[in-house]
Amino acid sequence: MVFDEVKNFINGEFKSGSSSKIHTVISPLDGKELTTFNESTMEDLNEIISFAQKAQKAWQKVTLKERVQVFYKYKQLLEQNSIELTEIIYRENGKIHGEAKAEIDKAIELTEFACSLPQFVNGENMEVSKGVYCSSTKLPLGIVASIVPFNFPTMVPHWTIVNAIALGNAFILKPSEAVPISSQYTAKLLKEAGLPDGLFNIINGTQSTVENLCDHPDIKAITFVGSTKVAKIVYQRASHNLKQVLALGGAKNHIILLPDAHPDMASSNIVASMSGCAGQRCMAAATLIAVGNCDAILDKLIDDANKIQCGTTLGAVISKAAKEKIESYITEAEQQGAKIILDGRNTTVPGKENGFYVGPTIIDYATADMCVAKEEIFGPVLTIVRVNTIDEALAIENANPYGNACSVFTQSGGLANYVTENASAGMCGVNIGVPVPREPFGFGGWNESRFGSGDITGKSAIGFFTKEKKTTTKWNPEAGTNWMS
Repeated sequence: MVFDEVKNFINGEFKSGSSSKIHTVISPLDGKELTTFNESTMEDLNEIISFAQKAQKAWQKVTLKERVQVFYKYKQLLEQNSIELTEIIYRENGKIHGEAKAEIDKAIELTEFACSLPQFVNGENMEVSKGVYCSSTKLPLGIVASIVPFNFPTMVPHWTIVNAIALGNAFILKPSEAVPISSQYTAKLLKEAGLPDGLFNIINGTQSTVENLCDHPDIKAITFVGSTKVAKIVYQRASHNLKQVLALGGAKNHIILLPDAHPDMASSNIVASMSGCAGQRCMAAATLIAVGNCDAILDKLIDDANKIQCGTTLGAVISKAAKEKIESYITEAEQQGAKIILDGRNTTVPGKENGFYVGPTIIDYATADMCVAKEEIFGPVLTIVRVNTIDEALAIENANPYGNACSVFTQSGGLANYVTENASAGMCGVNIGVPVPREPFGFGGWNESRFGSGDITGKSAIGFFTKEKKTTTKWNPEAGTNWMS
């Protein structure tokens, strides 16, 4: 094995799951075994909860300004260990090194935001009537949990870890069974940064572990990131058990290309969006709606995409099953009459013949009702649908059941505003292929891309991980009274 056995992290110590069922972690790069882990049980979760409850009670008594000092040190450790952390993501997820390093950089940015929370989490105090004062404070929920996907082994967990703990909660992370290695290093660095034991915990497993998290009465809130199908299940099950839930699902993001778009800017951004992280991200460009005659821009786009090289500028997809699924979409589109302009099927990388690679793929002359234009493929595949007017393009975008992202490429401010005002998406971009907000703005889509309220990052996350206490006070008996006092 390349890495040590993956273990749960309980009260500051690594401990194997108590089930005898063992899972093997496979590298998408070459199909080789990386490590193993034991499935966890409710007994493991109960052990985590018992320690977390004690740790959290002490932690919430520490002031917010003191709590975030841990994350100043943790940020430094992320920076100092970025090369090693990048290599781990490369090995377990299959991303190219540049993408893996960018993920660590984003985790550092998210940690910086957590360090700034004392500037955002301020109680209010107001004299609401003569001699009567109302004040509000934000308090932690208790124990919270996050269930995270395979596509960002470090970044997505940091959407929640640092904010939740800084705000006074104890935290349980359930990593994807496909990429559980990065989280082991998160645990080590948090402990080295001085985070008290019991506040950050890891539980490894599959479906039964997720169900246990949704059902456990002592977990007050759950976040989930993954497919829409599972997001719905998690939201329904956890909210049925009276938890606060925010479950982010899949997407089918649209890019509306107008003929006046800057050719170089449009081409480079769209190609990067459709192929970055091998297309395995919920903000990837998936369907390109070309309005009118955009042939010159599309020709450049195809030429730029053709320069992408698997194994160097394009990483692997997560598994053999994922590769087969992506390729089946391409085949189906071809059978339905779409034109495969660039074909990434049956791609291999010399020296890594057992790896899971799909080359950049561009499908043209698709219709909006084809599966390749409607469903989330989660691979480096761009589907082009051609229309005559901007309103036709928006009609296709609005009919999409998801609502993560929509971008428009144009040099007209008026047309850009028209698209962003009328798109049914929570995150919009103008001449940007991946319109992910930066802190303090929050990440969160609409429609079937999000179940629950608020965003998972930024200032909106403060409300999710805290509860508000309001206090009304009157000390002066001589103060004048009215109906409010």
